[in-house]
Amino acid sequence: MKSVWAGWALALACAGTWAKDVVIDVRTPQEYAAGHIEGAVNIEHGNIAQEIAKTGATKDDKVILYCQSGRRSGIALETLKTLGFNKAENAGGMAQARKVLQKP
Repeated sequence: MKSVWAGWALALACAGTWAKDVVIDVRTPQEYAAGHIEGAVNIEHGNIAQEIAKTGATKDDKVILYCQSGRRSGIALETLKTLGFNKAENAGGMAQARKVLQKP
């Protein structure tokens, strides 16, 4: 009986460690305030290395970046890749990201 409970405890402890999707809008706070994808966190592309921890993202998470055209999110992607975020991706501009994420 004890091993069954130990198994459940281990399963519960690991449940919170599953990878998740983190959506980051790398535009300026003013652009973000004017409209953004629901659930996206705002971190300017030049601050991504210093502020990625605020999102709670781990290197096992899928980090989806977008901006207005895809240029700044491409720069942010390169920064995250050098930090070991190998599942990060550039969704391009906001319109493209909405399609990829299927969000309003």
